[in-house]
Amino acid sequence: MISRYADGRGLRRYLAGAAAARAGDEMSGPALLLLGFAVTGRPGTGSGLLASLSPDFAAAQQVAPGDTRIQTASVEYPSPQGSGKARGYLAKPAQAKGKLPTVLVVHENRGLNPHIEDIARRLALANFIAFAPDGLTSVGGYPGNDEKGAEAFRKVDGKKMTEDFVAAAKWLKARSDSTRKLGAVGFCFGGGMVNQLAVRLGKDLNAGVAFYGRQAAVEDVPKISAPLLLQYAGNDQRINEGIPAYEAGLKANNKVYQIYMYDGKQHGFHNDTTPRYDEEAAKLAWSRTLEWFKKYLR
Repeated sequence: MISRYADGRGLRRYLAGAAAARAGDEMSGPALLLLGFAVTGRPGTGSGLLASLSPDFAAAQQVAPGDTRIQTASVEYPSPQGSGKARGYLAKPAQAKGKLPTVLVVHENRGLNPHIEDIARRLALANFIAFAPDGLTSVGGYPGNDEKGAEAFRKVDGKKMTEDFVAAAKWLKARSDSTRKLGAVGFCFGGGMVNQLAVRLGKDLNAGVAFYGRQAAVEDVPKISAPLLLQYAGNDQRINEGIPAYEAGLKANNKVYQIYMYDGKQHGFHNDTTPRYDEEAAKLAWSRTLEWFKKYLR
């Protein structure tokens, strides 16, 4: 239940549904406890449970925003085929010498939250210029918490948001401090977007890392040029059912790729702000991510 209802909104729907299903019947002790938990907020109650399931950005933060080893900024960039203008979070080494490779960071379906900003800062410490666009720019940007972010995400024009990410990638690669080597990493929705960017950008994308992301259409695989690192959670049937056809297409078209399956792990296992986080798998997946970028972007 934790992985399915981790955003809190789903948990409330679950609780409401359970209550409705049992209307007129005597509810079990555990059901009453869970439902009462949601209403009262006392220990052993639902708001307390919701709090335990909500992202804990501060506790999981690995690189502080004010870390003097890096420079960060909120940046606006042009997206003429998308929202006109869009915003994002830029992070780079403070003492960079010369030009550096760049990495686009694509968020989950919550928008540019503090966790994704932290991912960008981690990449900056690894000596990359990282940029994390906010796909929610057109609806006012990330609203401050993930539940509202999920609601805002459903209001965004998907085609324009895709164009915003394409524009961000091109803007990032063309920066004067870029070596013109571009990578992209994404999680959940962002993983799927990395696969789409590999199709859209062709040779302009030099490496991609997709965490538990929806695969590109098989007929689009010939357009892919970037070496792809595809990382999946074992307990993620909906996403994983697309792997065989995608891998067959990558093989048939002689594409460079590597697939890792993290058995027994949940969708979102890399996100260290939620209960789905698996420390061992996340650290291994991140080390593989950095090695992939070092291999293809340096």
